Amino acid sequence: MSKELCYQSATDLAMMIKRKDISSRELTQAFIDRIEEHDQKINAVVVRTFENALESAEKADEAVANGEDLGPLHGVPMTIKESYVMAGTPSTWGIEANKDNYSDNDGLAVSRFKEAGAHFLGKTNVPKDLADVQSYNVIYGTTNNPWNLERVPGGSSGGSGAALAAGFSALEAGSDIGGSIRTPAHFCGVFGHKPTWGIIPMQGHEVMPGVPDADLSVCGPLARDASDLATALDVMAGAAGRDSIGWQLNLPRYDFEDLKDLKVAVWATDDMSPVSKETEQRVLDVGKCFEKAGSTVAYDARPDFDIKKSHITYQNLLTAVMSSAQPESFVEETRRKVSSLEAGDQSIEAIVTRAGIMMHRDWIRHNFRREKLRSAWDKFFKEWDVLICPQFNGPAFEHDQRPFSERSSVVDGEIFPYMQSVFWAGLIVASYLPSTVFPSGLGQEGLPIGVQIASGPYQDYKTIEVSRLISQEIGGFEAPDL
Repeated sequence: MSKELCYQSATDLAMMIKRKDISSRELTQAFIDRIEEHDQKINAVVVRTFENALESAEKADEAVANGEDLGPLHGVPMTIKESYVMAGTPSTWGIEANKDNYSDNDGLAVSRFKEAGAHFLGKTNVPKDLADVQSYNVIYGTTNNPWNLERVPGGSSGGSGAALAAGFSALEAGSDIGGSIRTPAHFCGVFGHKPTWGIIPMQGHEVMPGVPDADLSVCGPLARDASDLATALDVMAGAAGRDSIGWQLNLPRYDFEDLKDLKVAVWATDDMSPVSKETEQRVLDVGKCFEKAGSTVAYDARPDFDIKKSHITYQNLLTAVMSSAQPESFVEETRRKVSSLEAGDQSIEAIVTRAGIMMHRDWIRHNFRREKLRSAWDKFFKEWDVLICPQFNGPAFEHDQRPFSERSSVVDGEIFPYMQSVFWAGLIVASYLPSTVFPSGLGQEGLPIGVQIASGPYQDYKTIEVSRLISQEIGGFEAPDL
C-alpha cells in the first residue's frame, strides 16, 4: 500500500489528504520509509529534511481538521533540486568550495511551493556546476538510474528524475539550459517541462543571491503525471519582486477533448545529431499514434532556417552563459594569455577591456541571429500546433566519469562527440520555446525512452496538455522494479 501511495500523482494525493482518506503525516512517513529502504543504491535524495517534513505534515493535518485549505498541494511531500535555495540546507551546485553554503531563508520557488501547501523531504543530486548529462560530484557522490544502476539518470536534474521514478517524492523542480530537466525525464521515464524563457523567475536558484536571470536558462517542474506539471507550473510561474509591480502572466489554457484537431509535425532524427534507430522509430511511432487519433501529421515539415547555423547560434549563446560563471582564477589566466598574445605598450587592463567589448559585440550578433530563428519558429507554429522530436540520441548510457575530453557518445555503434546530443535540447532552448518530455515506454534494453513535444512561445499548457493526452494512448509512466 505504501508503494502505491508513493506513486500517486501529487494532485491526487492532495485531494486524498483533504478528504481525510490519508493523513499528510502518514503519507510523508511512507515516502521517508521508501527513501530509507531504497535510496542507498540510487543516491538521489542527498540532502534530507525528514524532521521538518514531518512537522509540516502535522500542521497540514491540523489545517484539514480546522477546515482550512492550504492550496493545490495541501500536505504533499516533495523534493527539489539541490541548486535551489532552502532554509537550513546547502546549495552547493556540486562544487566542493560551496559545501558550507547554507541559507537562512527559503528561495522563491521553495516559498511558492510551500504557499501552495507542499513541504520538503529534502534536495536531490546534481553534477558539478550543473554542467553534465550525468549527476555526480565530490560532495554527494554518484546518482544511479532506478531502471538500471549501471546507467546514468541524466543531468543536471538527475537526482530529480531518479527520485520521481523511484517513488521517493511526489513532485520535483529542476532547471534547464541544455536539457537538464528533459534529459533526466527521458532517461528515468517521467515527465519534465522546460518553460518558455522568462515566465518562471529564477531567484532562489543561485549560489549567491542577487544574480540576475541568465540567458537561456529556466526553472521548471518534473513529475510522474502531466497534470502535476500543469499544477506545478501554476505554482512556479509569474512575476516576482519589482516585475510584479508592472506585469502579470496570462498564459493561454488548453482543454483538448481529443487529439483529432491537432496539426503535428514530426522530426524523428537529423544528420546534425543522429539518434539511435530505436529512438527514431519511437518518435515515428508516436507520430503514427497521433495519426490514429485523428491528428494531421507531417513528417517533413521544418522551420525555415539553416539547422547547422541554428545549432552554432545556440552553442555560442550557451558558451557565453556557462563561461560567465568561471572563477576569478580563470579570468586571471585568460588575462595572462591575452597579454602574451598582444604586442605594444598597452596595459593588460586595456587589452582585457577590448577583448570584453569584442565578446559583447559577438553576443549581440548571435542574439540578432537568434531573433531570426524565433521569427521562423513563430511562422512554423502558426501552421503546426506542436513539434514531436527526440530529446536525446538514445536511452540512458553507462556511467562515464573520465575527463570530458576523453568521453564520447555511441549511437548504434558509431562514435560521436560526447555533447553532440545536446542538439535536440538546444534546438528548443535557443529560441526560448517551451517543451515537454513524456515517457513513451521502454526500449529493447528495458530503459525508458522519452519523446519531446515543443510549441510556440507561451504555449506551455499546450505542450503539457498534449503530453497528457498522448501518454494516455501509449501508457504513460511505469515504475521500475526496485
